[in-house]
Amino acid sequence: MNLLFAHDHIFYKYGDVYYSNGSFPQKTLKRYTRVFDKVNFVSRQIIVDEKPNEISLASTENLEFVRVPNFKTIKDFYKIKEAKEIIKREVENADCIIARTSSIGSLAVRYAKKYNKPYLIEVVGCTKDALWNHGSLAGKLLSFPKYFKSKKMIKEAPYVIYVTSEFLQKRYPTLGLYTNCSNVNITKGSERTLENRLIKINNNNSKIVFGTIGAIDIEYKGHDLMIKALSLIKDNVTKEIEYKIVGGGNPIHLINLAKKYDVLDLVTFEGTLENDEINNFLDSVDIYIQPSRTEGLPRAVIEAMSRACPIIGSNVGGIPELIDKESIFKKNNYKELANLILDVSSNKIWLENKAKRNFNESKKYENTIIEERRTQFLNEFKKEIYLNKRFVNI
Repeated sequence: MNLLFAHDHIFYKYGDVYYSNGSFPQKTLKRYTRVFDKVNFVSRQIIVDEKPNEISLASTENLEFVRVPNFKTIKDFYKIKEAKEIIKREVENADCIIARTSSIGSLAVRYAKKYNKPYLIEVVGCTKDALWNHGSLAGKLLSFPKYFKSKKMIKEAPYVIYVTSEFLQKRYPTLGLYTNCSNVNITKGSERTLENRLIKINNNNSKIVFGTIGAIDIEYKGHDLMIKALSLIKDNVTKEIEYKIVGGGNPIHLINLAKKYDVLDLVTFEGTLENDEINNFLDSVDIYIQPSRTEGLPRAVIEAMSRACPIIGSNVGGIPELIDKESIFKKNNYKELANLILDVSSNKIWLENKAKRNFNESKKYENTIIEERRTQFLNEFKKEIYLNKRFVNI
């Protein structure tokens, strides 16, 4: 059975090999090639002259990448006609479609319904929140029309996979069959990780390190909020403090902001780290901060939980599903973030309790558990196609 996977993701092509910036590494794509005989991934692509060093290999057996021209900018919008023709052709040639919420995904669903093809939608974030917090006027103007369009599309879908347990299900309910599967794959944690964290908490009397993982050129990740919070914290703590940021992108706007608030000496830009370096980074952090303005179910938070990090996060998307109420601040409210940090950063009992709680909660997201549930749902989807059921439009 041939599957078409449709999403706006950008793959980087070097020669005949494809790479991903992290969202679709080979390990993730094998979720689908294990279930379906052949997978065509229709998406955007960028051809590069040198082998990428800081992003992950995507190419794998029984997987082909189909290029759609980028039509998502004003100057390139005329290319949408060509994009529609490619997506239409790929849908017609596929036995079934999985569409992740996006412009390309929405077009694939439209043609799937037109040609009565079985389809499944993966819901990984809120369209409205992403556009509203994009930072542009155009994003804000598009946020509500796109939201209602996505809401209708997901409601009518015969099969849906959500990355959250509650948030996206409430905002985008479906009449079809659904399950929840995080996009995060973490390996089973060693109890030694928690032991080391508790030792670190009890021995740390001189410096506290905060950390965030997220692309620094994406405004909704909220790095600016933590930088502003630092300006309120720095004169009110007895310990030395440092804020480490991991993520790709040009940091100049955050550097200028840190200069404005006189905290540049407290901020370290770590750049992009390889997957095997992330654990070392998280182990160096005393409190992980997720100050996002919008999220689905953030991978970085779950990874931090698996390293027994105490975590503070905003009240958006699936973050409140991951960490408890005592660790949450209202989005955009950097003053509340600063006050929360001041309240807990020297409280070893709080830090110990959160380390234990987060480490134990992370076990729910171990790859064997999540992938078993996902594979079971995909096999059910595949089985129902064979039985010629549930792919008629609702």
